[in-house]
Amino acid sequence: MKYAVLLFALIWLPASAAALPSAPHYALYDPASAQMLLAENADARIAPGALTQLMTAYVVFGALRDGDLSLHRQLTPTQYALRLQQKEPRMLLQSGVAVTVDELLQGMIVQSARDAARVLAEAVAHHELAFADRMNAEAARLGLRNTRFANAGGTDEAGHYSSARDLAVLAAALLRDFPDQLPRYARRRASYNGIELYNPNRLLWLDPYVDGLQTAQVDGLGFSVAASARRGQRRLLAVVIGTASSGQRDSEAQRLLNRGFREFESLLLYRQKQPVKAVRVWKGTRDRLDIGFAADRYVTLPLGAREQLSARLETAEPLLAPVHAGQQIGILHLALDGQPLLDVPVVALQSVPLANVFARGVDAMRLWFR
Repeated sequence: MKYAVLLFALIWLPASAAALPSAPHYALYDPASAQMLLAENADARIAPGALTQLMTAYVVFGALRDGDLSLHRQLTPTQYALRLQQKEPRMLLQSGVAVTVDELLQGMIVQSARDAARVLAEAVAHHELAFADRMNAEAARLGLRNTRFANAGGTDEAGHYSSARDLAVLAAALLRDFPDQLPRYARRRASYNGIELYNPNRLLWLDPYVDGLQTAQVDGLGFSVAASARRGQRRLLAVVIGTASSGQRDSEAQRLLNRGFREFESLLLYRQKQPVKAVRVWKGTRDRLDIGFAADRYVTLPLGAREQLSARLETAEPLLAPVHAGQQIGILHLALDGQPLLDVPVVALQSVPLANVFARGVDAMRLWFR
């Protein structure tokens, strides 16, 4: 198959050499452009601890969206759900005492309560192991290549792992697919049965722009956080894993976020369904097809560094009908100073049905002599 290539002159300057975080694993991610801005050991598999509950929440929110669960539904904790190790965070649920889904989400998100995560898992899938299967199915769908879950709460066990990169992508999916649930993650405190629950994410107190998401502590690894912050129209996600203290965890995440907002900018390249190019279609009811992006397409660059950005559009040739709207037609290769930066799928903006036999025959002849 041949390929048609179209060169674009877009726009780029170097970022300042501010000190990078000293955490053993970290990732700074821009969900608007789906770009990893800064990373260190981001693909190494680690024990995620309570950061596991980002996926637990993702699956539970999906059940709420699909009507399989409701916030006001009352659930009765089983003995299995309450069987936790002494140091594991919990909201002190009681066997046989009903609690609502809303209260359980509150406890899991604010307190990282593992008993709440287990009860929710049983409500969705009848057993935590079956729920873990759902978690892994979603992880595969989201492209999390270094992630596997064995439980819903984050208990450290064999075969339960993730990575800084995967957790950043998961956090972005959580905010993208369930934006109405974000206020839950911005809560500093909650209460259940007269007990005050305090969010260990101190960034919620330190930075007015931070609105989530989750912290963790794992024996032998240290302290971790997945932090979300929005300033103006921009949002960034920072994942820091394995610091020696919670204070270092918070300062490292804050440093990543500050650097991301200060030294990078997000540019809108093309709006949703804005044609990038019209390409030739053969054997269809029309011979030209507009191609572009299904959603607004952003790229994130070091601040002010636009002049060295270039783009090359690669499309399959010859393109034969039928073509369906949304079908991938090519790839936009973005490069910075000649180095690959980002590859973005380009899709058909219209459908082109198959033409009649006569028109197809004419195009077949043209292709033969092309």
